[in-house]
Amino acid sequence: MSGHSKWATIKHQKAAKDKTRGKLFAKLIRQIEVAAREGGGDPDSNATLRTMVGKARAASVPLDTIERAIKRGTGELEGVTYEAITYEGYAPGGVAIMMDVLTDNRNRTGAEIRSIFSKLGGSLAEPGAVSWQFSRRGIVVADRSAAEDDVMAAALEAGADDVIDDGDSWRITCEPGAVEDVRAALEAASIAVQSADVTMVSSTSVPLASAEDARKVLRVMDALEEHDDVQDVYANFDIPDDILQTVEA
Repeated sequence: MSGHSKWATIKHQKAAKDKTRGKLFAKLIRQIEVAAREGGGDPDSNATLRTMVGKARAASVPLDTIERAIKRGTGELEGVTYEAITYEGYAPGGVAIMMDVLTDNRNRTGAEIRSIFSKLGGSLAEPGAVSWQFSRRGIVVADRSAAEDDVMAAALEAGADDVIDDGDSWRITCEPGAVEDVRAALEAASIAVQSADVTMVSSTSVPLASAEDARKVLRVMDALEEHDDVQDVYANFDIPDDILQTVEA
């Protein structure tokens, strides 16, 4: 299983117990503002905004909060201007990490990200050091109770590229702009969708052969995720299921 899929599964499990919903809301709202500023406030013509609104609704962000975020992004309401930055680095064991960041203070955020890496045994890298391994893809995760033929029929018709068996779920890959179309097609076919997102997928993976190695990498991932300005974290690690179970225990 790829680093994206493994980390997405871990995050999904954590989210069910997460007490900091306010922090999640704040990140989603910031993403909506930036998407509206860069591509306009109409989700029908702005695929990125449509995806961000879908994520926010799935997380139970109130509709009026979403609408205000869109208006701040388009300039109809006053708000803070955020800068989008991608940072790259390495976790222990040579695991490649990329982060999407939205900040109103580049210098402060850069120093804080560098400090997280240094304290946890990783290192911040120069632009381009790891990004060549990653490509932006749409990932939709569907409930495993659905039949493979039904998932494939609905997903491929909506523009998906592939349907992958992840054991306890179906992972559907597609172009970033097709995420919401694939989600809608699956739901129209009465197939439960666990998540739908645009993410970075790595072409290579670094196996983590022990629970201690896995814990070191996940500590870095957790710390970066906790930073208010970090919107998403991507990595190319691979944790065998038995080791993941040990770490989770």
